[in-house]
Order: sequence, then structure tokens, then C-alpha cells
Amino acid sequence: MEIFGISLTEWIGYIASFFVAISFFMGNIIRLRIVNSVGCIAFIIYGVLIDSWPVIVTNAVIVGVNFYYLFIDKATHRVKADEVQP
Repeated sequence: MEIFGISLTEWIGYIASFFVAISFFMGNIIRLRIVNSVGCIAFIIYGVLIDSWPVIVTNAVIVGVNFYYLFIDKATHRVKADEVQP
């Protein structure tokens, strides 16, 4: 299947690239990690479609890191009272 002469597989790669690139413009780290994860998941799909294990593994690791910092590592990011600036 092609859209404007570009295969569906390539479109998925372009969409993945767009989300990863746009994530670097985010000022909010939580939003950055969410948008970056969307791009990485799209890259995993792209990697499966082109049968590229380096693309799959690299982006799966990045999604894992983003997941860790979004959902598991909440307690370590709490600000202590003596770190607050007036």
C-alpha cells in the first residue's frame, strides 16, 4: 500500500522520526518522555516491518527507560524542603 508514492512502512518511519524529533522541543520532561515513547513505539513497529533488530532493541530500551522514569522512579524526584529556592 502506498500513499503519495511512499510505502506504509516508510510512513511509519517518518511518523516515528517526527515524534522523536518533536519530543526534543518539549520543556516539560514528563511530556517529553511521553511523546518520545510514542515515537519509539512507532520505531519498534517500523523495525519489525523492516526486520531490523538494532532498531527494535534500541527503541525498546528507550521506551523502558522512559517508562521507568514516568511510573517507577516517582519517589526520588520529590523536592526536599532545604532545596526549595525562595
